[in-house]
Amino acid sequence: MSFASKVVWITGASSGIGEALAKAFLAQGAEVILSGRRAAALHAVANLAPERTLVLPFETTDYALLPGLVEQAWTWRGRIDVLINNAGISQRSLALDTSFEVYRQLIEVDYLAPLALTQALLPRLVEQGSGQLAVVSSVAGKVGTALRTGYCGAKHAVVGYFEALRAEVEEAYGIGVSIILPGSVRTAIALNALEGSGAARGRSDTNIDNGIDPDAAAQTILAGLTARQHDIIVAEGMELGALQLRVADPEKIFSITAKEGARLAKVRAELGAGASVDPGAVNR
Repeated sequence: MSFASKVVWITGASSGIGEALAKAFLAQGAEVILSGRRAAALHAVANLAPERTLVLPFETTDYALLPGLVEQAWTWRGRIDVLINNAGISQRSLALDTSFEVYRQLIEVDYLAPLALTQALLPRLVEQGSGQLAVVSSVAGKVGTALRTGYCGAKHAVVGYFEALRAEVEEAYGIGVSIILPGSVRTAIALNALEGSGAARGRSDTNIDNGIDPDAAAQTILAGLTARQHDIIVAEGMELGALQLRVADPEKIFSITAKEGARLAKVRAELGAGASVDPGAVNR
C-alpha cells in the first residue's frame, strides 16, 4: 500500500519519532496533519511540503478542544486515513521515590490523551468505512522494568485499549489498528522523562544515545503500517530479546528484571532516598 495522497494525522510531530514519521510520510506523497505543543517546530517540518501539510498545534490533554480539532482536521481534506497517536512522556524514577502526581501525569499523557483523540475521531472513521489507527506504545508496554512503574502502567494500558478496540472495529468496520512497540530510539525521551518529583530529568541515557536512528525507526513503522501489522516492533538487542522472552519464557525475563531492580535498590541505598538513579540497559 502506498500512502501517496493519503491523509495522515500525527501527534508529537515536532521531534523524535513523530518528526521522522512526518518526513517519511511526506516523502511518500501523503497529506500530513502535524500536531504537537511547539508550533514553531511543527512549522519547520511543514516547510518541507507546505502544500501538503496542516499545522494543528495543541496540548493532547486539553480534551475540551478535541471536537473542534477533529472538525478542523477532517474538513481540511474531507477525510482522515491514518491517525498516529505518538505524543508521550517517559519516566526515570523508582516507585519508592515517585509522587502520585507523576503517576497521574503519565496516565493522562500516555494513556488518556491518545484514547480521547481516538474516541473523538472514531465515529467519523466508522461512517467513512475505512481508516487506520495507530499508537506508539513501547517495549515497556509489554515488559515491566525498573524505573518505569508509571510509564509501564500507562503503556500497558494503551496496549489493552487498542487491542480491545481492534476486536471491535477491524472486521466490523474495516478499520485497522496497529500498536507500535519501540525500544531505545535516539530521541530526547530520556532527557524529558519525569523524575519522582515530577521534574524533567535533564539528561539522556546511554541506551537511548546508542539507540535506533529515528529515520530508520520511521521506515520500520511505515512498513508495518503498509502491511497493517497488529504489532509493529521497533527494537533490537536486549529489548527485542525481552519481548521474545516475555512470551517464550516469562519467568526468565521476570528474573532478569528483578536482578536489575535489586541492583538499583543497592544504588538507592548508597545514594539515599529520592536520589536520581541512573538505569542500566533498560527499556525505552
